[in-house]
Amino acid sequence: MRIRLVTAFLVAALLSISGSLLAHHGNAAYDSKTVTVKGTVTAWVWTNPHTFLKFDAKDDKGNVVHWLGEWNAPSTLINFGITAKSFRVGEDVTVTMTGMSKTGQPVGRVTKVILPDGQELSMGTER
Repeated sequence: MRIRLVTAFLVAALLSISGSLLAHHGNAAYDSKTVTVKGTVTAWVWTNPHTFLKFDAKDDKGNVVHWLGEWNAPSTLINFGITAKSFRVGEDVTVTMTGMSKTGQPVGRVTKVILPDGQELSMGTER
């Protein structure tokens, strides 16, 4: 009987904290700085819960910087005409990100991307 009581208590304790373990992260890792970078797509990662646009750009000294732009989930982007085929490796893009990594890493939250033909892909929320 005692083992059942302890087991029930442990299960209840684990269930009570499991909601916070599965909670979505916030914006604590990002600041509100807006940056626009011209670069070349190296990968377009179409995954849940976020998509990622990887691209290379040169810094002021001509060194290649590997950027990572985090965007929304595919189920959200598809509503704005952004698909798994929106970006091709090797194409030049202009990426605007609002919310840059507080660590100084080349990571930000994408708000819009301009393709080589001038087409703008966004969710209409860029500043």
